[in-house]
Amino acid sequence: MPSALADRVSRLARADHSAKRLRELVLAEIRLSIPFAGHVFALTDPVTAVATAPLADVPGLDMSRLPELIRARYLTPLNRWDTLRGTGARSLLDATGGDPDRSLLWRTAQRELGVTDSATVTFADRYGCWGFLELLRVDESPFSRTELTGLTALTAIVTTALRRTIGATFVESDAQLPPPGPAVVLLDDTLRVRSHTAAAAESLLRLLPPDEPIPPVPASVYNAGAALLAAEAGTPIGPATSRIHLGGNRWITVKADRIGDHDIAVTLEPSTATERLDLFARAHGLSTRESQVLTHLATGLDPRELAAELVLSEQTVNDHVKAILAKSATRTRRRLLSRVLGGA
Repeated sequence: MPSALADRVSRLARADHSAKRLRELVLAEIRLSIPFAGHVFALTDPVTAVATAPLADVPGLDMSRLPELIRARYLTPLNRWDTLRGTGARSLLDATGGDPDRSLLWRTAQRELGVTDSATVTFADRYGCWGFLELLRVDESPFSRTELTGLTALTAIVTTALRRTIGATFVESDAQLPPPGPAVVLLDDTLRVRSHTAAAAESLLRLLPPDEPIPPVPASVYNAGAALLAAEAGTPIGPATSRIHLGGNRWITVKADRIGDHDIAVTLEPSTATERLDLFARAHGLSTRESQVLTHLATGLDPRELAAELVLSEQTVNDHVKAILAKSATRTRRRLLSRVLGGA
């Protein structure tokens, strides 16, 4: 089963798909070999590991309890995706020694949903953490060692494919995001919305997939707030910020910070040039030196100035630029900068 499943996923991963479509296809292939009742398949910011775009089906979940579930997920380091990097798939029952009550996430939300076991695998490489998958079982038997091995065999394949889908979002475009104004959402410590600025309403609508009946506040806002709560609780996952694709060549950065004793402020604003450069470099697997060259190119330096800045020969700089163009499948420097910077 493990090799057959990996072969099928490897074939579909070589095709060009959006991140959402890729995840849908991967789930369909997994279901042919490994039964599950529900799933959470989320993209994450590669640097912070904060979830950005979840694709989820949690049977029986009252969507009004979504903030509570997300909060518990971040406050439960046991079997959390950031703690599983490089370990392969792991089941809830294995992680808790057969006592799921040890998991805050299970006690808080999953027990009431009838979850009897879950399996989680993280998709990460040396360029960052690109997502995670949690499969849920309700009436089925616990995940077997063979099934976990099968999920583990998908790690490198899916990681590379997810990273490629992020790179493909940097399309050549001159479109710019309109000024968002002070787009801020205030949450309480249970992640319930207390208030928000007028500009936030428009920003939140941009984050909502038009074809999905989901709550008016996207999960990405709750995820940023939950990451802040996890840090305050001494179980940090990473900085409480993430970069989220809005479609086209548009990216928005969501950040959470504490205001006073009771409020969490989540801000939404177009990603900066620096944030976009970092994401582009990671998504296309650029080396450290190639990333430096790209960053200086984006400031407007010509090859001679760039060579002087980095203490390299012009030929070496040009070789690095050629490598960047090849890795990103871009024909010219002008098109490269259009893709990287967009309207930033």
